[in-house]
Amino acid sequence: MADVLTQAQIDEMLKNVAAGAVPVVSQKEEDKVKEYDFRAPKKFTKEQIKVLDGIFENYARLLSSYFTGLLRLYCRVSLVNIEEQRYSEFNNALPDYVLMGMVDMGIKNEEVSETTLIVQISNTITFTMIDRLLGGRGEFRDVNRDFTEIEITIMNDVMNSLANLLYEPWASHIDLEPKLIGIETNSRVVQTIGHEDTVIIVALEVEINGSKSIISVCIPAINLDEIMSKFISRYSVSRRKLDANREAERRDTIMTGISDTNLTITAILGKINLDLYEVLTLQVNDVIPLGKSITSDVDVKIGNKMWCSGKLGTYNNKKAVMIDNFIEN
Repeated sequence: MADVLTQAQIDEMLKNVAAGAVPVVSQKEEDKVKEYDFRAPKKFTKEQIKVLDGIFENYARLLSSYFTGLLRLYCRVSLVNIEEQRYSEFNNALPDYVLMGMVDMGIKNEEVSETTLIVQISNTITFTMIDRLLGGRGEFRDVNRDFTEIEITIMNDVMNSLANLLYEPWASHIDLEPKLIGIETNSRVVQTIGHEDTVIIVALEVEINGSKSIISVCIPAINLDEIMSKFISRYSVSRRKLDANREAERRDTIMTGISDTNLTITAILGKINLDLYEVLTLQVNDVIPLGKSITSDVDVKIGNKMWCSGKLGTYNNKKAVMIDNFIEN
């Protein structure tokens, strides 16, 4: 039973509080509080994020090969993070002038609404690529300026390739035909996604010529939820079919393995109890009455288990049992 405070103890506590002698409880480092926004709760589970992780790991490998071949420099692309946040948070973190490609996913499913995602390349990567494609060493200087028409034309081809490379990682999950529908260089005028809409931000780290920066893929959560519900259900159906096929193969393997197994089959014509003396005095041509009609059923045992019954007869001049009933066990 818990201790009960006396009135004197209560008065002492109140006196300490009034005097400011209240002990301060320090928060342990491991007890850090994680913020949770109830106005914009998380929409995706860890399993769904894991699926996206596999898709964009594959996309990162394709980008590594593409950039290396295009720039003739060592390029490495790796998935850094997949995060769910509001579009306003993503957009506010961008500089005024940045290269953003609008990509129509081209989902071939009437139940999925038109999906447009944003592929945003940091200015460091953009100007490094422009310098290299125009014959330079892949260096950059001023990255906080607007882009010229020539630079946009050069990067349009690059963006178009980045959009096309989205096909392979997604194709195993859903039918699609991604294509670039436009390029924006001012992050403040993009209207394809609502300011307060929830989005998934995929951050890909790009290392070119020793310099590292980020390519971000912004996917509207409402469209992604529709897409994932379709290919996850499709995956479940195919998985059930695969499980059924595996089960059939497993049964066939088991049956093939035991089909050559030797079993002892015993036909029991009848039973009788004999004294030990009678057994010891048995002679050739003695008759042991079984107390059973010759036309009655004969029990058949497989191993030590009663399996079926049948009629006694002959087959090819040999004694045989014709099975006419199986015993339920």
